[in-house]
Amino acid sequence: MGNCLGSSARVDATLSSQNISASGASRIPSRTSNSSVLSSLSIPSYSRKSSVDTLSTPRSEGEILFSPNVKSFSFNDLKSATRNFRPDSLLGEGGFGYVFKGWIDEHTLTAAKPGSGMVIAVKKLKPEGFQGHKEWVTEVNYLGQLRHPNLVKLIGYCIEGDDRLLVYEFMPKGSLENHLFRRGPQPLTWSTRIKVAIGAARGLAFLHDAKEQVIYRDFKASNILLDAEFNAKLSDFGLAKAGPTGDRTHVSTQVIGTQGYAAPEYVATGRLTSRSDVYSFGVVLLELLSGRRALDKTKVGVEQNLVDWAKPYLGDKRKLFRIMDTKLGGQYPQKGAYTAANLAWQCLSNEPKLRPRMSEVLASLEELQAPKGANNISRIEHRSTSSSVPVSPFRHRSSLSMTPSASPLQAYHKSPRGR
Repeated sequence: MGNCLGSSARVDATLSSQNISASGASRIPSRTSNSSVLSSLSIPSYSRKSSVDTLSTPRSEGEILFSPNVKSFSFNDLKSATRNFRPDSLLGEGGFGYVFKGWIDEHTLTAAKPGSGMVIAVKKLKPEGFQGHKEWVTEVNYLGQLRHPNLVKLIGYCIEGDDRLLVYEFMPKGSLENHLFRRGPQPLTWSTRIKVAIGAARGLAFLHDAKEQVIYRDFKASNILLDAEFNAKLSDFGLAKAGPTGDRTHVSTQVIGTQGYAAPEYVATGRLTSRSDVYSFGVVLLELLSGRRALDKTKVGVEQNLVDWAKPYLGDKRKLFRIMDTKLGGQYPQKGAYTAANLAWQCLSNEPKLRPRMSEVLASLEELQAPKGANNISRIEHRSTSSSVPVSPFRHRSSLSMTPSASPLQAYHKSPRGR
């Protein structure tokens, strides 16, 4: 599912609810799988903690596919649920294949009439697509065992002959990428952006703090899906890796992912830790603040790379407004914006050990959502009286304990049609 770093970069085609356009993020040369655009269904909410926080690993492919947590669908089941994969059921498409909207009975999980029962998203892989059988099994393995409010729910799968399909809950708001970078959707408000950041941080923190740690490896805006209330859920686990065990400090692996999001030390050495995910989170937090893509080839010079362009402004209250998304119309709390920018600066440290843990990132973001701060939205004064270098909220510790973990890094190619 991924090519080594030496291959040529690929430009992601991303999903828009209205049209298809090229993404600015180039994939770290890889045949990575593409995330399913919409995948979330109206189902009972989960508890804040996962119902499964340990993974029974390693498991054989047979054990993975016979898991009691996911249903094995027949091809005809999913053919009926999606109305024979009709074009008007198509939600998105990309290098991985296609995503279709479908309906099943919420009790029997059998095909239901359109508009009745439970809405699902069915990802149908192309035999020649970027996501291969190995990555398909990896996704069934992780999402078939892990349950958390901020991980997209995998309902089941289908494997018949050369056909490989996955059935997810349906996420009506699509991807964060769609809302940040497309012309169609209404701009996200400041409070919604913080809500999305918190939800995504909870998902990563859960993976990192699990008894058997998981490194996601593909954290980016296109892999963050949103439900009807803009609750964020992580999708596409085909590149997820188990974190280091014993006295190991990292996992050595082939470098695959998306340029602009991957941590520099991972790109340079192939050494993967949970702090690699933290770096990627910092990039997405910058995207939420700026409304700009991590990598945008349509821009010139340093502005092509969001981190390179934004970092000089993150510690200066007088200049921070220069990187803030103009679509916010200045409607954001100055203190909150600076706190979020400072947090992003910490996550983007070139030294992995100096990056905060995701649990610490989550705690800082939750403070921004406190009622006092949430109701204090005011127009930013573009000329502030103070300037300072970002001060780390974690500055009192000489170094942070390394918490290696795993997270998947994939490219997202989709273009939705009618929902």
